[in-house]
Amino acid sequence: MMGISWIEAITQLNAAEKDFILVTMLATSGSTPRNAGTKMVITQNDIFDSVGGGNLEYQIISVARKLLNDVNVQQYIEYFPLGPSLGQCCGGSTVVLFEKITESRVNTVLFGAGHVGKALVTILSELPCKIYWIDAREMMFPISIPSNVMVINSDNPVTEVSEMPANSYYLVMTHNHQLDFLICEAILKQNNFSYLGLIGSTTKWQRFQQRLKYKNFSEEIIGRIRCPIGLNEVPGKRPMEVAVSIAGEVINHYQKNQSDRKKQQFVSWKELKPLCHDRERIYPS
Repeated sequence: MMGISWIEAITQLNAAEKDFILVTMLATSGSTPRNAGTKMVITQNDIFDSVGGGNLEYQIISVARKLLNDVNVQQYIEYFPLGPSLGQCCGGSTVVLFEKITESRVNTVLFGAGHVGKALVTILSELPCKIYWIDAREMMFPISIPSNVMVINSDNPVTEVSEMPANSYYLVMTHNHQLDFLICEAILKQNNFSYLGLIGSTTKWQRFQQRLKYKNFSEEIIGRIRCPIGLNEVPGKRPMEVAVSIAGEVINHYQKNQSDRKKQQFVSWKELKPLCHDRERIYPS
């Protein structure tokens, strides 16, 4: 993808609703592969444009892809001396700004196309969500599907966990308790989820906890599963009532997470201050 400029890449990635990192060489000193202001764009699978290649660019790509999976960081600055540690002998140094550009959507993975699943999709499809709706029973999916819902008819829903975006919201409510357990087990093993809700009774949850402990999962990660799923303040057993309860909990969770991230997502003055101290060195007259 090196032939596409970073400006063209941003336009294409925004249109495709894909997350990416915009890299900027914020400041340079001495001999460096490219000048301050040089930019490139990095996704989980592609790179667009270049900040000079070599091991410096390799390290920058590595940092960028870690940031894409970190929900707590939106902007980040790192100093790179171009010496033996990077396998480059330029002798200069550069300060790099990483800016994560993400869609304001919540990736939601719903396992189960039963009555509650159908009701839940009706609600979630009206929210800023990208929904992956998974079931082995093709006939259970309705004919009309909202534009932000991707139907996945899979003979083995468990294997779909590894294909889902990092930091997704998982809602597990299939027709089979053993399948629910295997899905939860796969999600915990991958351990890159923002939320995991499991439908079921208190008795079902107690049995799942015992089995997960037997599988050597820690109490900490088991405790991240929300079961029974849904807000206690929203009673009722009808599918739409249960769906409203679950949707309310999902909304409450992602709104709180977004609020917390906004407090810490920007580059701090402490990180920027060292760049301002030695202006003559970075920007000689």
